[in-house]
Amino acid sequence: MKSFRSGILCSGLVLSGAVAVMAQETKPPAEAPPPPPVMRPKIQQPPPPPPKVPDVRQPGETGWWVGVTGWFPTQQPFIEKGHGATFTDPAHLQFEGTPKYSDGAEVGIALGLHNALRFTYFDTRASGNIGSSSTNLQLWNQNYVAGTYVSTNYRIQRGVISFDYLTWPYPVESRRFRLKTLWQVQYTSIRSGFDAPKLPLVDANGNPIVDASGNLISYAGEGTRWFIYPEFGLGATYYSGRHLRFEANGSGFAFPHKDTVWDADASANLKYGKLEFRVGAKAFHFKTNPGSEYYLHGTMGGAFVGVRWHSD
Repeated sequence: MKSFRSGILCSGLVLSGAVAVMAQETKPPAEAPPPPPVMRPKIQQPPPPPPKVPDVRQPGETGWWVGVTGWFPTQQPFIEKGHGATFTDPAHLQFEGTPKYSDGAEVGIALGLHNALRFTYFDTRASGNIGSSSTNLQLWNQNYVAGTYVSTNYRIQRGVISFDYLTWPYPVESRRFRLKTLWQVQYTSIRSGFDAPKLPLVDANGNPIVDASGNLISYAGEGTRWFIYPEFGLGATYYSGRHLRFEANGSGFAFPHKDTVWDADASANLKYGKLEFRVGAKAFHFKTNPGSEYYLHGTMGGAFVGVRWHSD
């Protein structure tokens, strides 16, 4: 009996040991610790953009416009003998008379942001008399001896196409000042004429006087000089408000010993509705080619008034 109990006990111990070994063999392995988190650099977000300031368009920077001007120059141009002359008599003479006014016109259209394309034109003319010339004169195709009563007349025409390009500031936003570069092409023509109205056209018998070719005699001489040039300049505008602005422009071009031209103007402009009233001063200088037989030159200036009509 004792041996039986001992055998059972031993069998139980062996069985419990086998179970323990089996349990140890089937126990799952311990879990590995999780990897440490990856540290990514923090991306800094840009600050929000500042609020956009509206781009303010002033009168003359939208739509299109037309205008007329009256200019009142008080100076007279000159005619001179050029380097290409083959005659010996002098030809230095100042024209007489001043124009009542010089009429002008303007057409413009806004292009892009604050730029503009403009066409301007003016025409000025005058006539007068020289009591008697102090020297012999050869003017165009006529000779006038000293003491001759000479009448003079002239007409100046000028047209300009101008692209006014905003140069500063940019962006304009709500600023009141504008500086523009002016890119231009201009045409200037000067026609001049002379006559001796007191010299006889008929003889003592009332017969018309004829020249050596049998043509009726004439004491009138006439000639024209003209040139086309590029011009470059600056224009400045200050808007004191929606109704008042100040404007100044200047441009010119020259070749050494050739034609020369420049002009400048400044004005105050008052806008009421679609009409703009202008008052200011203008100056203009020209000289045709001195290498020709004759050349003309002059610097003219004076006040001007004008009115513009704006589409916007």
